[in-house]
Parts: sequence; C-alpha cells; structure tokens
Amino acid sequence: MVKVLFVCHGNICRSPMAEFVLKDLVKKRGLEAEFEIASAATSREELGNPVYPPARWKLAEHGISCAGHQARQMSRSDYGYYDWILCMDRANLRNAARIAGGDPAGKLRLLLDYTDRAGQEVADPWYTGDFEAAWRDVLEGCRGLLEQTLYKG
Repeated sequence: MVKVLFVCHGNICRSPMAEFVLKDLVKKRGLEAEFEIASAATSREELGNPVYPPARWKLAEHGISCAGHQARQMSRSDYGYYDWILCMDRANLRNAARIAGGDPAGKLRLLLDYTDRAGQEVADPWYTGDFEAAWRDVLEGCRGLLEQTLYKG
C-alpha cells in the first residue's frame, strides 16, 4: 500500500484538494485498496475547519466530494507513517521538515515534482482567489504522481 500525505499551510485549500483529487483518480482506476491518502497543515490556524468554500465548490464542479474533512496539523509521527509527504510550496516543505525533524528518508517533495514543472509550486488561491489555477496544478501533480507510482509498482 502506498501512503500519501499532502501538506499545505492551513489544510483547507490546496492539500485537501490534492487529497480528494487523488482519491477520485484512484477510485476511478479501482485502486482504492492500494492507496491511503490524507492531508494536513503545517500551521494550527485552521484546525478543525472544513475545506474552504471556494475550494469545495471547485471540487464539486468536477463531481468530487470533500465532505467530512477537518483540518489537522502534520505531526512528527506522520513522517514515519507516510511513504510520501507532498507539499504545495517551498514554505510548506521547510515547515514539514521542521515538524518531522528533518527528512532523512527523502520523503518530502513538492507535488509538482511529479510533473514536467519539477521545483515549481502549486498556485496558492488563498491570496489570488484563483481556484482554477490551483485546481489545474493539483490535478496535474496528482496525475503525475499516480502514473509514476503505478510504473514503479
């Protein structure tokens, strides 16, 4: 089983979008039993909150539900549990490494590292209001991750 944790600042926009997009892609391929997918925040600001409404609406436009999601903070134990911890931007990457106490196993990566745009960051709709750009980035990253995971497995 491949265990994936998506990480962003508050766990109400980009990381839950990635969580539910990858869950949808996996379900459509009948691979649910082969993946465990979750998301978390590097901050405590939004703990317990649902997916931010514009992000929820963007997912719903594509037939994806995120019902029941509650923001949570990444913990040090997540590093040991998950195979991949995929961050939306470099600040998340630094903060996730701080929470984890480093990255000795090389599990921390940017989501877009699984695309032709390695090293780039997922657009942050919190500041721009552009949830379509975030959707495109998340979808591209999740598709790339799934393809690379399937070819390695």
